[in-house]
Parts: sequence; structure tokens; C-alpha cells
Amino acid sequence: MTFNNWSKPALNWFEKNHWRPQVFQLEAWEAIYNGYSGLLSAPTGTGKTFALLVPFLLKGLSESNKNSAEGLQLIWITPIRALAKEIELSAQRAVEGLGLNWQIGIRTGDMAQNIRKQQLKNFPQILITTPESLHLLITNPSYPQIFKHLKGIVVDEWHEMIGSKRGVQMQLALALLSSLVPKSQVWGISATIGNIDEAADVLLGTYTGAEKRKWIKSDIEKKIDVHTIIPEKVASYPWAGHLGIKMADKLIPLILASNSTLIFTNTRAQCEIWYRHLLEIIPSLAGQLAMHHGSMSREIRDWVENALYQGTLKAVVCTSSLDLGVDFRPVDTIIQIGSPKGIARFLQRAGRSGHQPGGLSQIYFLPTHALEMLEAAALREAVAENKVEARIPPIRCFDVLVQYLITRALGVGFKPDLLFEEIKQTYAFASLSAEEWQVQDGIWLVTDRLVAKRHRLQMGTIVSDPVLQVKYLKGGFLGTIEEWFISSLKPGEVFWFAGQALSLVRIKDMTVQVRKSKEQKGKIPSWQGGRLPLSSELGTFLRNQIYALHNHENSHVPEIRALKPLINIQTLTSAIPRENEFLIESFVSKEGYHLTCYPFEGRLVHEGLGALIAWRLSKIKPQSFSIAMNDYGIEWLSDTPIDVDVNLLRQLFSVEQLFSHSRESIHSTALASRRFRDIATISGLLFKGYPGNHKKDRHLQASGTLFFQVFQDYEPDNLLLIQAYEEALLFQMEEHRMFDALKRIENQQILLKVCNKATPFAFPIMVDRLREKLSSEKLEDRIKKMTLLLEK
Repeated sequence: MTFNNWSKPALNWFEKNHWRPQVFQLEAWEAIYNGYSGLLSAPTGTGKTFALLVPFLLKGLSESNKNSAEGLQLIWITPIRALAKEIELSAQRAVEGLGLNWQIGIRTGDMAQNIRKQQLKNFPQILITTPESLHLLITNPSYPQIFKHLKGIVVDEWHEMIGSKRGVQMQLALALLSSLVPKSQVWGISATIGNIDEAADVLLGTYTGAEKRKWIKSDIEKKIDVHTIIPEKVASYPWAGHLGIKMADKLIPLILASNSTLIFTNTRAQCEIWYRHLLEIIPSLAGQLAMHHGSMSREIRDWVENALYQGTLKAVVCTSSLDLGVDFRPVDTIIQIGSPKGIARFLQRAGRSGHQPGGLSQIYFLPTHALEMLEAAALREAVAENKVEARIPPIRCFDVLVQYLITRALGVGFKPDLLFEEIKQTYAFASLSAEEWQVQDGIWLVTDRLVAKRHRLQMGTIVSDPVLQVKYLKGGFLGTIEEWFISSLKPGEVFWFAGQALSLVRIKDMTVQVRKSKEQKGKIPSWQGGRLPLSSELGTFLRNQIYALHNHENSHVPEIRALKPLINIQTLTSAIPRENEFLIESFVSKEGYHLTCYPFEGRLVHEGLGALIAWRLSKIKPQSFSIAMNDYGIEWLSDTPIDVDVNLLRQLFSVEQLFSHSRESIHSTALASRRFRDIATISGLLFKGYPGNHKKDRHLQASGTLFFQVFQDYEPDNLLLIQAYEEALLFQMEEHRMFDALKRIENQQILLKVCNKATPFAFPIMVDRLREKLSSEKLEDRIKKMTLLLEK
């Protein structure tokens, strides 16, 4: 059958619905018709789902016994459970439109046990699942029979997985499925990322065959308008959080003028705060405003998603939990609270409006402090140039590999020599050597039921801090909260969670029992690890905005015009660096002697650089420092003078011996020990406990430290230990970015300014240092006093 005849049912269905196939959709259909595997890259809301779903349905149509295709034909992988229902709706629509008698099923951790058992007896033709649930299927001894009719595997939102261990987990599953059913086709769907070619290589490994792979890129350019919400007055000395909520009234006309609005915050705590505040200033939104974040119960989130889809909600305050979505969701307006710290994240969120082919996406940026307006200008420039971050794929993740070996041993077992060759076909383990493998010959099987139970309970690569379930006394489930926060409360104290004022009754069996409270004041929960670091690519655009402040042609840019008072004071008290300059400031205050610099490389890189420069200084002259940093710069504070000149600063900011010096300065052993705990959990060395009977965090920490010390002392070449050090350097210290930053600084002129007081650039770093020590009320009082002194 020719491609034209083969695709005719789909073309007829599209025409019936008054749709016109996009060029990239037709390319994908033809590639799958010809047996190719590949990667599809297209903007959000342009029809990616039907580009890959439809041709696999056409394959079903073209078979002679089309209405009774045996068993599982297509696996659709989604990175988050929330997308499964939407994909199911799209698949159901296509199946009915093409006249296929196929069943569609969802298999995730949210599904009832009886439904999962029923699926094992009679699998649907299309299964929508997550990487974790797919691996759980592999623990079933009958998995070769389950997958034997498989025609294709589609990995949705591949850009969200490639840079994490879930991507490694997915590669291992794809290698297995490709070996079981060599004719099955592997496809991925990805938004635009900076290393899209590499993303295809990671997805397809060597198990798909180099001669039968394609990368299809949409020629549709997504139109995005970026609007910055400008404050009426900009503080001369800005600090993180001094705007934001104070400009909330500017959101009122945007929300009221739109049918539906998504208001993105960067943390769950911010989400809770903004939801509560918006209800206070727009009481008429009661019943039309909702909240959505990952710690809320699945039932509440499902209700929010369905209500948003049906158009019964006016606005939703959310986090990254609503970053992802499938085609045609009706959202008019997007508002971003504070900098998203990454270009790709910003584009992903912007794309949720105008979420259809050719639609215009509109996003409003509300800065939480003045300097974030420069980030807004930087983001607009990045969007115009279509520059996004690369997602670096992790390799040699031995914790994931150890977990996978147990997964395979729980199924039909494995022979080490055959499994070694299969694993080496993945991008992540292509460099795995026979010496590192060293698995004894034979057939490896797990027969112990307790081992099997513990493994299935802890499968996956996402390791989170211990959480407790939040429930009403009568049993209604609200979501989860971290142990460290709830342990700071006493019975009777009020906190806000999931938009409710709750009074703590007691903690019982890993459950926080609460009742509703009429109190208006209460603590807002916070979650560990919520802060996002500035990406390298956005940092580059931000530096360009700083350099462009010297260009009078940019004075008409709204953000630059609004920042004029701040820019003038920075120029008077210090300087605005040019492209060939690296600004370092020195000043004295009541706190002591300050040295500040501004690489604009992000918090994690600055943490490493701060420790490195302090260590190098102490080698020249013994001196102690407190170090503070934000995404823009670093502050060293000492109670004795910090004597530096341009020549010494050249030595301090040199790339010479960076790798040995950084390991000594940052105490890489401590960082590696912290990384090792997650590695030990993923690999199965640490077991976190059973549902309702989780092990306490301090016990897990002690056990993880003990394993680390034993390996350190008696098995220093242990692969999990080596991995811990590599991850600490790559992900925590971002050593490669430190190197790039120092190389750039080496090619710049050191601009050392001795100032008579703190500058607008230095002030937010100082405030961040104080934030760690003071309550919110005391911090605001302290800031007022500091500002008054500086403005004299």
C-alpha cells in the first residue's frame, strides 16, 4: 500500500474536523509508515500528539484483522501522571475518528490495584504510563508476553526527562523493549532545547539502528509576546521580595479581562501565599480561583485540571506542576511571578496560552525585585533569538543500574553477558567496561518475596525529603507536607495549606491530622530545594543587558527606563561594567569589611566561586569570611580588612589549578556524602520504609553516612562512591560552569571600585545573607534602617 492510500483515513478525518495537517505531522506519518524511529521537535500547542499517535493507529487500520489487534500495540510514556488523562482523551478521539476498535488504558501509581490486575489479564492496545510504572511491569515474569505484539513506544516531553535519572531509567527500558521486539519503533516528542541532536542520540541509543532514524523539526514559529509589569516606583536599593505581592493589584485587570489565567510561581510556598492574597484583594474570585502544586492531593489537582479544561475557573495559581500540557487546552493569559531563572521554562509556560497551531502566546512578567526587570528584558531578547538551554544527559548512573538489575531479576531473571550487551546500547552506559560490570555468570533471579516487595515500593529515581500526609480528622486527604516543617508546629497552631487555614491537632502514624480554622494568620509551609538557580544561557543574556546600559539607544526599553534611578545611583557610587570589564567592589559598613563581585552566573556557581576565592585568600593571609551570594553576585564579609589589588585579584580569579583548588575549598567529601544518600536510596542500599511506617529522616541520614564512610575507608573504588563525587562536582558545584566563568573573567579587565557604602548591586546580596538569620518582620525593619543610611 502506498503512503497516500495508507494515510487517507487520517486525512479524511482531519478534513471532517476542518483541520489541515501540518507539514511536520505529514513527515512524521510518512517516517513511521517507512519504519523509522526518531525524535519530533515542535513548539507547544502545534499538534505533536496527533503527529505520532495517528500513524500508529493507521498501522492498526492497515492490518487485515484491524478490529481485533491482539495485545498491547503502543506504549505512550508521559513524565507526569497529570498528562495521562489528557493524552487518553486525545487518543480516544483519534481511535473513534478513524473507526478503530481499540482500547486505551492508563497505568500509573494513581490507578486502583484492581484495575492494574485486570489489565494484566487483558491489556489495552494503547497503554499510557510513566517510566516508573513501565519498570514495575518489567518486574512481572510475564512481561515478554505482554510486550510481544508491541509496534511502537512514544516518549512524550522527552526534554523533561533527558537531563535527569528518569531519562536513564527510560533508556534502559527502551533497550529491553527493542531487544524483545526488534521491529518496534521508538519515538520521542520534545520541545526545542539547545542540544536537540544529542537528545535524539540519547533517546535512540544504538538499539534502534542508525540507518532507520529521523529527527523531524516543525517549521512553525511560535509567536510569544512578553510584557513586563512595571512598578510605579523603583527602589534605589532593591532586595528580593520587595516587589511582587505589593504589585498584586496590577494583576486584577488582567485576570478579570481573561476567560482563564495561569499564574505561575517558582515555589509551592509562593503558590500558597499568592492564592491567599489574590482572594483577599479580589473576593469576587471565590469559587473561580484555584491553586495547583505537586504537594496537593491527586484528587484536588484532578478537580482543578478538569475545571480549568471545562472553563469553569477564572484563574489558577500554580507551580511547575502545570508547566506541561497537551494540545488545545483553553488558557488565555499567562502570568509569571518572579524570574523563572531559565529560558526553556519561561517558553514552556508562555506556550500554555495560545495553545493551538498558529496561536499567539502572551505572558506577563511580574518582577519580585527591581533587578529582575533586567531578567525580563533578557528573556524577551532570548525569546526573540529562540535561544534555549541544553539539557545535559547524565551518564554512568550506577545507582539506577543497580536498581534495574533487581528489576530484571524480579521478572524472568537475566544472564549477565546478554544483559551487559543490551545495557551498552544505551547512551548512559555506552562506556561501561567489562571490568566495571563484573557480574558473575549464571541466571540471576530474586525469589525472596520481602526483597521483591521492598524493591517495588521504592522503585524510581525521584528522591524527596520525608513527607507526611495531611488529613482532616474525619479523613479527607489534602496532600503532603515535609516533616521538618510540621515538626516546628505545636498542637493548636495554625498553618495555611492547599488554600485552607488549618489547625494542627496531632501527628499520628506519619499523618498530620488537622481541622479547619477561622484564623486568618498562620504559617505558610515551605519546602526544601525550592530555589531555582539562574541558567547559564539566561545569565549570558542578562550580562548583555547590563553591558547595554551604556548604550543610549536602549533608553526607550520600558525596563531600562524604569530602572534609571537605580542605574544612576549604581553609576555614582561604583560603576556599570562594560563587556570587557569585570566589576569588583570594596566597602566598609558597621558589619565589617565587604568585597563583592558580579559574575551573573547563578547561585550554585557563585557558591563554588565564593568558597574558592575565600580559600585562595586565606592561603595568602589567614582570614575568616562569611560568604553570601545570589544569582547576580557574591559577597565576602570579614571583621578585618580585605587587602586586594588588581594583580592579586587576577590570581584569585584564575582558572589555574581550578579543579584541585575547588575540591579543597568546598570540602567535596561533605558534598559527596550528601549526594550519596540519594544514590544509596535509588540503588536500594537504604530502604525508606513501608507505607504508614516510614523510617525517620535522621535514621536514614545516619545509615547513609555509615555506608559512605565504610566505602570511603575500605572500598574507595566503589562505583556508587565514585558516582557521588562526580555528581557533587557536576550538579552541586557546577564545576564546568565555574571554569567557563573564570575563563571569561581572565579575558576581562578587572574594574576594582572602592566605594564609600553599599551599592544597588550589592544590597540584595546583603539582604539575602540577613534573610537566613531574621524573621520576615525583623528583616523588613532592618532593611528600612539600612536603606535610610544608604540614602543619606
